[in-house]
Amino acid sequence: MTSLAERLGHAPDARLVIINADDLGLCQAANSGAYESLRLGLATSATLMVPCPWARAAAADYSGEDIGVHLTLNAEQDRYRWGPITHAPSLLDGDGGFPRTVTDLWDHADLDEVRRECRAQIERAILWGFDVTHLDSHMGAMQLRPEFFDIYLDLAVEFALPLRLSGASTQKSIGFPFRELAAEEGVLFPDHFVYVGGVGSRRSIETALFDLPPGVTELYAHPATDTPELRALDTAWAARVDDLHLLCHDSRLAAMVERSGAVLISYRDLRDLQRSQSL
Repeated sequence: MTSLAERLGHAPDARLVIINADDLGLCQAANSGAYESLRLGLATSATLMVPCPWARAAAADYSGEDIGVHLTLNAEQDRYRWGPITHAPSLLDGDGGFPRTVTDLWDHADLDEVRRECRAQIERAILWGFDVTHLDSHMGAMQLRPEFFDIYLDLAVEFALPLRLSGASTQKSIGFPFRELAAEEGVLFPDHFVYVGGVGSRRSIETALFDLPPGVTELYAHPATDTPELRALDTAWAARVDDLHLLCHDSRLAAMVERSGAVLISYRDLRDLQRSQSL
């Protein structure tokens, strides 16, 4: 069976890497960090949190970069809240925003409201002018439960977009064959995904590049500029600032990418291949 790398025009043993900047739209500091990482650093894609207060500003600054939609159904910050862009009572917690945890979301969400909200987030990104390249899910909420994954996959098929999926080794613990289900629908996804708990990706990215497998690997970070706003809203602000330094200002990362033999690609490459296969 032809590998994804070969279908993308590379050798079967090529090591291809997507470096994604998560949380565009979260706040001004995340916007400036993500765009700096895309334009001046090593990030090759980013994902937009459409319901967040700074998403519209991210759209105003967009100039054709590789941007996907970070489907957002949680608002995990205690001091900074956001909520649905549709009428979705089951997606609100008692504090007026999305639930803080995925467990709370899963326990209370109406699936019709989830589907309507996620479709609206994609459509709004398109309306704002983004050439949407892929879908992923904030805090993994759409990926880890089969009833939510069905919606995630349906939207990928509807909009002809590739997906972020966790690695094959996680299917047993998660409990259903989500990678096979996506493949059967013609939806593309990276071969490998390096998970990072919380924010702060330096160690995970450096470790992954040290022993990079053949195929397409997605790495991700949460770059943000050091501002009073960021420090006020997120107790993990220093990890986000370090991610920006890693992607933009640490020459050792570029050296590690070169030494690993990796070729940096973007989700747009996967999207264009997926759409060409459906013609």
